[in-house]
Amino acid sequence: MRDVIVVGAGPAGSAVACHLARSGLDVLVLEKTSFPREKICGDGLTPRAVQELQTLGIDLTTPGWFPNRGIRLIGSGRSLELDWPEGQGLTRTRADFDEILARQATSAGAALQENTKVTGPLRANGRVTGVDTDQGAHEARLVIAADGASSRLSVALGLRPSRDRPIGIAGRRYFHSPRHDDPYLEAWLDLAPAGYGWVFGMGDGTCNVGVALLRTEHPDYRSLLSGWLAPLPAAWGFTEENAAGPLRGAALPMGFSRRPHYLPGLLLVGDSGGMINPSNGEGIAYALEAARIAADVITTAFSSPSPERTLRAYPSALERANGRPFTLGRAFTRAIDDPRIMRLATRQGLSHPSLMRFALKIFGGLPTPATRSTTDHLAAALTKLTPAS
Repeated sequence: MRDVIVVGAGPAGSAVACHLARSGLDVLVLEKTSFPREKICGDGLTPRAVQELQTLGIDLTTPGWFPNRGIRLIGSGRSLELDWPEGQGLTRTRADFDEILARQATSAGAALQENTKVTGPLRANGRVTGVDTDQGAHEARLVIAADGASSRLSVALGLRPSRDRPIGIAGRRYFHSPRHDDPYLEAWLDLAPAGYGWVFGMGDGTCNVGVALLRTEHPDYRSLLSGWLAPLPAAWGFTEENAAGPLRGAALPMGFSRRPHYLPGLLLVGDSGGMINPSNGEGIAYALEAARIAADVITTAFSSPSPERTLRAYPSALERANGRPFTLGRAFTRAIDDPRIMRLATRQGLSHPSLMRFALKIFGGLPTPATRSTTDHLAAALTKLTPAS
């Protein structure tokens, strides 16, 4: 019997496996596909995500990591560049990002089994005791569902997304472009209510260009993307003849959309638990952070005389980390679903840099510098006053 089985080798699954294996636990990661594989993503990593990668010991000096210094916001005929308050951001294609994390986990001692489809949970006495796969059963003291937005393992246990939590959608496409080495991540804010477009330079001759719709129930991201790109300068290269691949989309389960995050014998980490920021659609940073939190809880539990009591504290640990920012994010996206409010917020925000910095700290999950400004203190105070759920 294993100590832990992790279902899914995306960022959340590989990160939690890496942390747990380093603590000396016997960890098996089951991945339904094989590496290399592609995932739909903006490929942008904020300083929050970079911090977590550094904690995992990922070498960020090797080729393929492209740094950025901040974010450029565009809307209402205005443009505003904001540097990250601390640290740097990166871009890296998901074509090999996930594999880098998975190999880091195996280097730490975790076992990885690819091309293995989990078909359902094993249960005994009201507790998850392992998983069935197309290649046989595996038992473990604990199972982690890191199997993405659809999370079939969670669904098999009756855990479905909450109807009152937003599930958005994003679509992205790669283009050969002279803007590939832009030092800023670029976000276009007024394409649609509760939606935005992005241009992220990959540093390899291409840009990741896409749109995210954070609240619309049946969004047409294809029309939104084509309508946005059509009038842009042809010199940027965002045209059909410069496309480096097809347009592809993916769901964005946000704001802890699937709960509870712990059932006896099972933890949810990453997209399976809706751990995407509702205000901007960022998911990797929160997946990596949740993986670290989960690993801390699990290692403590396994050395505790009352492991179940410790494991039951996992949802509370997640709420303490991001419950309040996610509550603010849900309120924000509900507000900007009104086109009038979206236009007003964009126009006023881009006219007042200090206001936009304040908003990014509250809604964007940016790390707080060691030396706090008045804006930092105000953002922290507002967050503390917000309910965690």
